[in-house]
Amino acid sequence: ERVGGKAARATPAAAAGAASAADALAQLSVADSSPAEALSLDEKYELCRSVGEECISEAELRNLLDKKKDPVCYDGFEPSGRMHIAQGVMKALNVNKLTRSGCIFKFWIADWFALLNNKMGGDLKKIRVVGEYMIEVWKAVGMDMSRVQFLWSSDEINGRASEYWPLVMDIARQNTLKRVTRCSQIMGRSEADDLSAAQIFYPCMQCADIFFLKADICQLGMDQRKVNVLAREYCDSIKRKNKPIILSHHMLMGLLEGQEKMSKSDPNSAIFMEDAEHDVNSKIKKSFCPPGVVQGNPCLEYIKFVVLPWFGEFFIVRKPDNGGDVTYTDYEAVEKDYVDGKLHPGDLKPALSKAINKILQPVRDHFANDKAAKALLKKVKTFKTTR
Repeated sequence: ERVGGKAARATPAAAAGAASAADALAQLSVADSSPAEALSLDEKYELCRSVGEECISEAELRNLLDKKKDPVCYDGFEPSGRMHIAQGVMKALNVNKLTRSGCIFKFWIADWFALLNNKMGGDLKKIRVVGEYMIEVWKAVGMDMSRVQFLWSSDEINGRASEYWPLVMDIARQNTLKRVTRCSQIMGRSEADDLSAAQIFYPCMQCADIFFLKADICQLGMDQRKVNVLAREYCDSIKRKNKPIILSHHMLMGLLEGQEKMSKSDPNSAIFMEDAEHDVNSKIKKSFCPPGVVQGNPCLEYIKFVVLPWFGEFFIVRKPDNGGDVTYTDYEAVEKDYVDGKLHPGDLKPALSKAINKILQPVRDHFANDKAAKALLKKVKTFKTTR
């Protein structure tokens, strides 16, 4: 992934077009194919740090990687509908980087949290189906599952209730209502919303999850930052020395003008992981991509955070009159040519569509050919996505 001005490195497999998308992902998610034990501390640190748009704190991250074997990373997700590429492709890239660095990654399948936040109308059976579908997506796209654990919040909390609920209550006791409502962004809400009592309880539970799962690194999106900071503040309150490290990834913007992030409830704002080829082409064609404009341009974001990290290159077919075919291996060159008018949306969009379709094809194949996965997707598509 291109971070801090470095270009994503092209692999021979990507350049030759011979490897499957899953193989390409496995290669591109690390600096090389060496096991974690063969990586130096600096290499492990750089690989982990590249995942985050923000890290709190870098010194703590380096010390963790130096001192602890098998650090635990965690991300929680509400099963709330079909998966878009930010959650599917970017998460797979990030998880593969972290596990290659020697980390164990715990996915907290937040079914109870989805119920509290009224996702799938609060129907736990539907929420469970969506969670199973999401796991299938990650398997199909090429996430390395060898160091990944999927834990259902309802099962784990019920199994260790005497440990979980006292922790939740202590976090609630240590914080004011005002401080907790400041975390409402984690649920896709705002402080001004008329929050239910369940949604007030939610941040205290999410904060507790971090300690319950014994997570060393909170690897969630920037939109979850406030509750992760709450966890660090809680450590101060109870005088706990080792605080969870926050490694927050970038939030990919929606396809339409002014959309700061993708929305599952607006199908035109996002590309979903099993979208048909013609759907991807149509959505990219309609997307906001004014000539020469970088700010708020989702197509450039997709190239920067999805295509280049995946393939290590971005290939554009053009007529000779438009400059001929061109291959980019770093984002800065794409942006410069776009601003200078050397790269036009009319050439960029078809190339972007082709690249994304290539990434998604193994997922489409899986849901078309695997009976269980096909049945899950069929059910999920009948569910109404609720905000």
